[in-house]
Amino acid sequence: MKHPPISAEDERIASLIVDAAYAVHKNLGPGLLESVYEVCFCHELRKRGLALRRQVVVPIEYDGIRFEEGLRLDVLVEERVICELKAVEIMHPVYTAQLLTQLKLTGKRLGFLINFNVPLIKEGITRLAL
Repeated sequence: MKHPPISAEDERIASLIVDAAYAVHKNLGPGLLESVYEVCFCHELRKRGLALRRQVVVPIEYDGIRFEEGLRLDVLVEERVICELKAVEIMHPVYTAQLLTQLKLTGKRLGFLINFNVPLIKEGITRLAL
């Protein structure tokens, strides 16, 4: 299935998300808990004028039943971009699969997998688009 290009607005938001991740990593470095990075990352996003929601519960429909405790998004930016945050030594392929599934189930087009536990943050940012 071919998708249209990512919108200019989503690209603008994406740029601010990457900038916020860089700011957090520059100030804190690797080695902290994911929850610390999440709160600081969200603060940086707000400083950049972005609206966000943390730990967003997304209901799942399965077998004709709606389950309210479906999945949880770490950060949803501007109701458009999903950010899945990690603070791990090894990035397992399941994390990418997790974000791809979140994008598919929510109908969002763009997501970022951000691992703050890296020496250089550029090595910790993965952009995924549908």
